[in-house]
Amino acid sequence: MAPRVRFAPSPTGYLHVGGARTALFNYLFARRHGGTFVLRIEDTDLERSSAEMVGGILEGLRWLGLEWDEGPEVGGPHGPYFQTERLDRHKAAAERLLTHGHAYYCYCTQERLQAARAEADAKGEGWIYDRRCLALSPEQIAELEATHQPRAVRVRVPPGKTTFDDLVHGQITIDHSTIEDFVILRSDGAPTYQLSVVCDDVDMAITHVVRGDDHISNTPKQILLYQAMGAAIPRFAHVPLILGADKKRLSKRHGATSVTEYERQGFLGEAMTNFLALLGWSPGGDQEIFTHDELVERFTLEGISGGNAVFNPEKLDWFNQQHLARLSPDDLLARVRPELEAAGLWSDALAGDRRAWFARVLALLVPRARRLGDFAPQAAPFLAEVTSYDQAAVDKHLSAPGVAHHVSALADAYRDLNPFDEISTERVLRSVAEQGGVKFGALVHATRIAVTGRAVSPGLFETLVLIGRARVVARLEALARYLAERAGAVAEGA
Repeated sequence: MAPRVRFAPSPTGYLHVGGARTALFNYLFARRHGGTFVLRIEDTDLERSSAEMVGGILEGLRWLGLEWDEGPEVGGPHGPYFQTERLDRHKAAAERLLTHGHAYYCYCTQERLQAARAEADAKGEGWIYDRRCLALSPEQIAELEATHQPRAVRVRVPPGKTTFDDLVHGQITIDHSTIEDFVILRSDGAPTYQLSVVCDDVDMAITHVVRGDDHISNTPKQILLYQAMGAAIPRFAHVPLILGADKKRLSKRHGATSVTEYERQGFLGEAMTNFLALLGWSPGGDQEIFTHDELVERFTLEGISGGNAVFNPEKLDWFNQQHLARLSPDDLLARVRPELEAAGLWSDALAGDRRAWFARVLALLVPRARRLGDFAPQAAPFLAEVTSYDQAAVDKHLSAPGVAHHVSALADAYRDLNPFDEISTERVLRSVAEQGGVKFGALVHATRIAVTGRAVSPGLFETLVLIGRARVVARLEALARYLAERAGAVAEGA
């Protein structure tokens, strides 16, 4: 049977990195085996859940390319896909467990439970529920019911052990003596996580539960519920947690944890997907860069490591560089366009008459870009006039006497240069430097500052050709005037 898996986030925050990696593993497993990827929103924390957070989760999944087969905005035969719309089903399941003797009412107050726990703590002992209410006589129960005493519903944990074969960690056994009779319905009638998740997984015919290691302790309780309900037990795979560089659980102190924040920072969804896939999973071999389809083809649950994975921001930058370099010219243009629009550098001609030229510009910039936000400042000299110069670059490279003369001489030499190509522009610059008695590198720095305003740029002669002869000459002349005026102001001040 084709697998059915689910990702069930709580909309109490945006999609975070750990949840995104869990969703990715579920998605890849489903796609690899022709199965179904279900998205279920566990929104029972009414105080902290919000429609905005639901929207953020959906946006984050779509940015990563993880389209769900059933769930919000898609529908499906096992809906509704919001847990708050399924509460009647959860309560009905609790009633069935009561009827068949798998659960019982607990009338203990919070004060009584807290006092018992505090007493055990004071003695240095562990405490689990003492089954006081399981020992109540029918007469005592009738009296409590007659006075409408609040009561929760607890599962009667049978003696013995629960063993399951985790697809990542192997066989895991839990002795029932360590599991108290846990609450599945609170005294206010609200279902607990344990009951809700099992009911929904049964109703949605989930065959595999792929989730974080922090849920291992929940698994034996949930298996007991599956058994009590007479339902098929899914296979479980608990994936390693993601840690920061300090080997502590990833949190805001390590930087951004929201997937949508990485989108805002200029990362590509496919780069983040590639990066996340390799946090705790190995395809075998040395290959690191994978397309979406390659990840689907190669993914196996057996490749998931049992050890925790470390989130390395520098490695994510590297993945982003690699995926930027692999974009087609049209795709790169589409990704960069919003950045250029925000910087006021976009014109429709870049997607029209100047498209071929701009594709060459982007190809020149790609090796120097780590994120999409790097393109606008680097593209500025190609798309707008240079109106200022980096002062540190001027002080470092343009303070020697005679620089203005050499820059002006180069402008004259370039004015009628034909063809204005990389070979010719370099040959002429070398000639002007030699004739002026100035080092080639010094004139290169001056020329770069003239045409870009900065000391650092892509290859100078490729840059000159793309900016074009007329604009290069005009910028050289502008720098020569600036340096002459600057020298005059210094002399006057002296």
